[in-house]
Amino acid sequence: MTGAIARPSGEADAGVPSAESLIAKAKAMIPILRERARACTLGHDVPKESVEEMKEAGFFRILQPKRYGGYEMHPNVFFEVQKALAEGCMSTGWIYGVLGCHPYELALFHDEAQKEVWGDNPDMLVSSTYQPVGKVEKVEGGFYLSGRWGFSSGSTHCGWVLLGAINFDTDGGPPDMRTFLLPRSDYQVIEGTWDVFGLQGTGSFDILVERVFVPEHRTHRAADGFACKNPGQEANTGPLYRMPWAQLFTRSVSSAAFGGARNAINAAIEIMQSRVSTNTGKASKADPNLHAAIARAIAETSEMDLTHRTTFNELMDYAERNEAIPMERRALFAYQSASVVRRLADLVDDMVKLLGGRAVYMSSPILQPWLDLHAARAHVANDPANRTSDVVGTMLGESPAFTFI
Repeated sequence: MTGAIARPSGEADAGVPSAESLIAKAKAMIPILRERARACTLGHDVPKESVEEMKEAGFFRILQPKRYGGYEMHPNVFFEVQKALAEGCMSTGWIYGVLGCHPYELALFHDEAQKEVWGDNPDMLVSSTYQPVGKVEKVEGGFYLSGRWGFSSGSTHCGWVLLGAINFDTDGGPPDMRTFLLPRSDYQVIEGTWDVFGLQGTGSFDILVERVFVPEHRTHRAADGFACKNPGQEANTGPLYRMPWAQLFTRSVSSAAFGGARNAINAAIEIMQSRVSTNTGKASKADPNLHAAIARAIAETSEMDLTHRTTFNELMDYAERNEAIPMERRALFAYQSASVVRRLADLVDDMVKLLGGRAVYMSSPILQPWLDLHAARAHVANDPANRTSDVVGTMLGESPAFTFI
């Protein structure tokens, strides 16, 4: 299937696989991703073969418009795939979440930008870093952009990048936060800049841009994403693209944690079954405190997972009815997403504390997901403190202070 000729949004496509088959393919990859996880960590990047296998499976097309060879599916399909991949390797699940959600944002850009990215290659991948650190110069027809950004996960596998920056030249209006879309020829990926204690395999390298021109159509205003009134909706008219972009993105950087937590729970059970303390002679499988920690981790992970799926069912219900989502619901959903990683990391902490010396070796199966969860906490979208005021304020009828919701 090529993306050279765009089809009307929402047109049926016999080539679209079922949700069940995509999720099954993701689950089938768990064992091979576990085998590659160590190499992924040591190489500071997801192996190319893993990315190619995800492409071949169609995972990156789940949120992509049908007009360009995508599947335009319910977001819960995307997230179930992400959670399964992250259970095999959280770094792989992380970059899938980031790269896999970008087709959604790209669908909100002017159609001319979509054609440039997907017109000749519907499998083209796009990385990002939304830090508003770039220098913007407004000129006729677009902008000049310069700067250096960090944290561009999966960037070595991509031919385009999305970069955050603020345009202050607004004729007296408020600063204009935008995302700028650049082709690979206009930026450098600075490898060797990702040396961290967890999620080492995400290849979240720096991006360097040395004053390049970005036409207006290759920019996306944050205000448009917040208002759910985006240029791309003129062509992509399906209900999927009526949701707030931020709701999807924030979950894309918290949902890999579900897979990491599942991996850690399985590792705790594995260690528990054979561990006997050399000091006390007590078997971990008879430790009621460890049983309680594992049971709590299983239960609370399931509860957060159910909340996640229910959230996107509700968001899609609003989109299908073409109704505005109440701001207090958006604020609550953003807060719940921001809380997931820290809560899951705390649950895994409680299990690690009860596994003694067996858990401190680098070869321990619980160590990498534990480190990955704590690294994921550092993302700004995974800090619930940024969201608390909006949860209460919107309930009182106030406008949100943090508009990325």
